[in-house]
Amino acid sequence: MIIHRMTHLPDGITPLTHLGVIRVQGDDAIKFLQGQLTQDFALVTGSQARLAAFCSAKGRMQASFIGVVAGPGDVLLVCSRDILAPTLKRLSMFVMRAKAKLSDATAEFKLIGLAGAALVPWIAADTAPWSRAAVGAVNIVRLYDADTQPRALWIAPAAEPEPQGAELSLALWQWGEVRSGVATITAPIVEAFVPQMLNYESVGGVNFKKGCYPGQEVVARSQFRGTLKRRAYIGHTQGEPVVGQEVFQSGDDEQPAGIVVQAAAAPQGGFDAILSLQTAAAEAGNLRLGSSAGAELHLQALPYALLDDI
Repeated sequence: MIIHRMTHLPDGITPLTHLGVIRVQGDDAIKFLQGQLTQDFALVTGSQARLAAFCSAKGRMQASFIGVVAGPGDVLLVCSRDILAPTLKRLSMFVMRAKAKLSDATAEFKLIGLAGAALVPWIAADTAPWSRAAVGAVNIVRLYDADTQPRALWIAPAAEPEPQGAELSLALWQWGEVRSGVATITAPIVEAFVPQMLNYESVGGVNFKKGCYPGQEVVARSQFRGTLKRRAYIGHTQGEPVVGQEVFQSGDDEQPAGIVVQAAAAPQGGFDAILSLQTAAAEAGNLRLGSSAGAELHLQALPYALLDDI
């Protein structure tokens, strides 16, 4: 059963203290990332950013990034702070002779979320997701809406004055992240999914025409052979979801139907969550949180269209 619910993410700004920055610098920065991530950085223009995944050889997502080319040989990768250190270590293993230096640059930058009217001084609300605007040293990336509320990521050197706007709580911002349907990889779900299990091919996170990267064959095979049997959905529940928690169908404790990917308290009560579910289970319904007798999960309409299997 699909339930349509109104959302009320307010206008405002909030520091995104749960995120961090990996900086890639050097003559081979773009070339290096081209061989590691699911998106095409070689063709990025000044008005674009990138959503990308870093996968294992088995095609499982070890990290997800919002990437910005801040200047020649200078790329900023924004990711969840709880996976930054191990991700930096894994990526650095592949540098070898490339002229690229990777570092944890979190302390060098401010990351702030902009919602609604707070976008207006920086980037047009009607620009497409992953559009980028540069205002001096500040980079602004248009994100997917939280339902109909426009959102953006503001990235700037630590010395830059913060943008002005009404205060928005981090909890509400994180709820908006869930409502956008675009998942971020965090520690409990590292290597749990190939990108399509989180709809990354449908939200600009995978380029199927670029060159090789770890796990590319698995990711491509999942798409082109029509074998996608798990997708990301948005659900609402009165129970409290925990990232990595299993989802079951009522009456069946033997086989999990999916996993909680991201969750946040909803202002109207209960919790909203991004769920990676077997498509057959999603269609059948009767989904429960944690066990077959757990809190009921009601699926809601995704805010974007899915790319068809090819």
